[in-house]
Amino acid sequence: MSRERVAIIGRNGMGKSTLCNVITGLHRDAHGTVELDGQQVLGRRPMTIGRAGVGYVPQGRRVFDSLTVDEHFSMLGPRQSDDWPTTSIYDLFPKLGQRRRSLARDLSGGEQQMLAISRAVATGPKLLVMDEPSEGLAPLVVDDLIDQCAALFDDAGIGILVIEQNLQAALRIADRVLVMVRGETLTDMSSADFTTRADLQEAHLGVSRSA
Repeated sequence: MSRERVAIIGRNGMGKSTLCNVITGLHRDAHGTVELDGQQVLGRRPMTIGRAGVGYVPQGRRVFDSLTVDEHFSMLGPRQSDDWPTTSIYDLFPKLGQRRRSLARDLSGGEQQMLAISRAVATGPKLLVMDEPSEGLAPLVVDDLIDQCAALFDDAGIGILVIEQNLQAALRIADRVLVMVRGETLTDMSSADFTTRADLQEAHLGVSRSA
């Protein structure tokens, strides 16, 4: 089943990462409604939300430096989905397969991000929340990462909610764009339409028309 791919973009301090923390249960002092397949998840413990089908790729990757790539998956134990055995993960991300016995601290930034994404996907989520996946990566590395994720996003039927300041990365990942300003969503449109709106890009992201 195909699920929606949404990007939330905006300047620093607008509440994007806080929204991620609310959805994943890391920030529980929040009001409102967060539903997954009609099930209320707001206010539940992160473990409960994860088991309900929310995978999380945190800002800064947060892999375990002293564990190998293989050990990041073996530590999942019964939490690893039968639909996503490690062999399937390595088919999607061949670079990880080549580094499977390497410690996470010895991986490049792009490889660490692949590991962070793969670790979340291995649990078989219905929704994958990614907070600034392009942060700290060179443009060519970002392009490579998005290309390698394309098959996953297209074929796995996983919903995507990506928080990004890198506009081009956000537009390549998502079909729909929301612009957040001071905790509120001011713009909601398709990625294709937002691509043509230089006025909105300049007003809310500081992307100049000349750039």
